Amino acid sequence: MQESGGIVPVQFELPPMLLLGPLVAAVVLYLILRWVVWEPKMGASPETVSQHALWVGVIGWMASSLQGAMNVGIIPAGRTNSPVTGPFLVTPETIIPALAWPILGVLGIHAIGQVSYPRPKRLRRKASLHVRKIRDFLPRPLAWTTLAIFTGATLFIAWTATLSAYAPMPYGSVQEDAEGFRTFGGDGRIAGIELATWLGAALVVLAAGTCVVLLLISHRRQLEPLTDHDNSLLRTIAMNRLLRTVATVASGLAVIAGNFAARPDPAVGSTSWTNVAGLVGMAVLLAMLVWAPPKLAGPTGHPAKLATPAGGSHPAARLVSSVGAALGVAAALPLLVGVFLVPAIMAAPASYGPPAFVSLVTALILLVLAAGELLLQRNYASTDQPRIWPRQPVSPALFTTAVLALLVFVTTLVVSASGNSLIGRDGGWLPPAVLSAAGVILALPAFFATQRRHGIRDAPPGLDAALRAITVYRIVRTLSAMFMAQAAIVLLMNSQAWAAVFGVAFMPTIPWWPASLAGAVLAGGAIVTALVPVRALAGSGYRSAPLPDREAIT
Repeated sequence: MQESGGIVPVQFELPPMLLLGPLVAAVVLYLILRWVVWEPKMGASPETVSQHALWVGVIGWMASSLQGAMNVGIIPAGRTNSPVTGPFLVTPETIIPALAWPILGVLGIHAIGQVSYPRPKRLRRKASLHVRKIRDFLPRPLAWTTLAIFTGATLFIAWTATLSAYAPMPYGSVQEDAEGFRTFGGDGRIAGIELATWLGAALVVLAAGTCVVLLLISHRRQLEPLTDHDNSLLRTIAMNRLLRTVATVASGLAVIAGNFAARPDPAVGSTSWTNVAGLVGMAVLLAMLVWAPPKLAGPTGHPAKLATPAGGSHPAARLVSSVGAALGVAAALPLLVGVFLVPAIMAAPASYGPPAFVSLVTALILLVLAAGELLLQRNYASTDQPRIWPRQPVSPALFTTAVLALLVFVTTLVVSASGNSLIGRDGGWLPPAVLSAAGVILALPAFFATQRRHGIRDAPPGLDAALRAITVYRIVRTLSAMFMAQAAIVLLMNSQAWAAVFGVAFMPTIPWWPASLAGAVLAGGAIVTALVPVRALAGSGYRSAPLPDREAIT
C-alpha cells in the first residue's frame, strides 16, 4: 500500500484469543479424557484403552473440519470496500484462524490423547530396554497412502501459485435481444501465489506436527497393566487414527485450492464452475472413514468389548440397550423433519430457531427415556420386587460436568442480559432461558418414572440398580449437553452484548471474536457430552441398596 510517496508495510495483529483459545481448549479436552472417558479408580485394560483411543479419534475427527476455510482467497461479489474489516478470508487476520484451528486442533487432540492415560500406580515401574521407533508401530499401507495424499496436495497447491487474481464484479444482467437476458458478475480472488503461501505453510505445519505426534506415540511410556504386545498394538491404533485424520485435512487443503482454481473470471461472463478437487477430497474422506484400525485383544484373546451391566442377557437389559439406540433416532428426527419445514424455519425469528431446535431434541430424548422406563415397568417389573436404587447413579465426573454446564449457562444469560441493556437491544437471551427451563421440566417425568418403577423380576443381583443408573445417567447427560448448547447459542447470538460488558469496541455487523470462540468451544463440548457412552456398570462403583421403608414409593 502506497501513501504520501512512501510504502507503508502491511501490519496485522492476531487476536489474543487465538493464543488463549487453544490453551483453554486443551485444558477442557484433557479434563474430558481424564475424568469423563476415564473413570476415577479405573485402571488401564484392553476395554478402557480401546475406548480412550476411540474417543481421541472421534474428537480429533470432529476438530478436523476445514469447512470454515473453504473460501480462503475468495472475494465475494457485490462488496467493494476494504476486506480488512469484513468477513472475507483474504487477510492474515482471517486466514490464520481459519486454517490454524483445524490443523493445530487435530494435532493437539492426538497429542493430549497420549498424555492423558492414567499414571502408573505401582511404586516400582517396570523398565523397558527396547528402543521404540516410529517404524516399529507404523501401519505401512496407510502411511504410504497418507504420504501420497500429502504429495498430491503439495503439487496441486504449487500449481495454484501460478494462477492470477480476479477482481470481483457485482452481479447484474443485460438484455441481449428481445427474448432473453445475459447475467454477468461473480466473485473475485486474490493472487494464486498468496493463497499457495498460506496453504503451503499450513501443509508444512501439518506434516511437521504429524511427525512430532508420531514420535510422541512411539515414545509414550508403557501402560503397566497391558502386555508388551497390547502396548505395541495400542500405538499402532493411535497412529492409524492420526494418519487417517491428517490425510483428510491434507486433502481438505487441496480442496480449498481447487475451489480457488475453479472460480471463473467474472470479466469473461461465465458463472458456472466445478471443483474437481472436491470429488477427490470426498473419495479420500470415504476411504479414511472405512480404513479401520486393528482391534486390541482382551485377556482371552478376543477383541476388547465394553463391559455390559451384570445380567446383560436379561430381556430388561436388552430393552435398555435398545432405548440407547432409540435415543440416536430421536436426536436425528428433527433434522429429517426440518428438511420439509425449511420455509417455516427460515420465517422464524433468529433468536427462537436454534434454541427451539436444541430444546426439541432434548424433549424427544427425555420422552424416549420415560417411555423406556414405562415399558420396563409394564413388561418386566413386579410389585413384589423391591425397588433397588443405586447409591451413586451418576459418576462424579458427569455430575461435575452438569453443575459446571448449568453455571456457565446461567452466567451467559446474566452477562448477555446486561450487555443487551447497555446497547439497547431486545432480550435475545430470553428464548434460550425459557426453552431450557421447559427442558428441565420435561426431565421430571423420566426421572420419576425411573424412581417409581418396581423391581425387575428374575433379575440377577445388581441389575435393577444398574438399569436405573443407566437412565439417570442418560437424563443428566442430556441436560448437561442442553445447557452447553444453549449457552453456546446465547454467546454466538449475543457476542456484541459481551463486548459491551467488557467495554470493547465492536462492529454491529461482525460478531465479537472472543464470544464467538467461546460459543464454538461450548458447542463442541455439548456434542462431546451428548456422545459420552454409559459407563460399564459392573464393578465400576455403581453400588446399590434397597430403598428404606420411609423412602418407599407406594
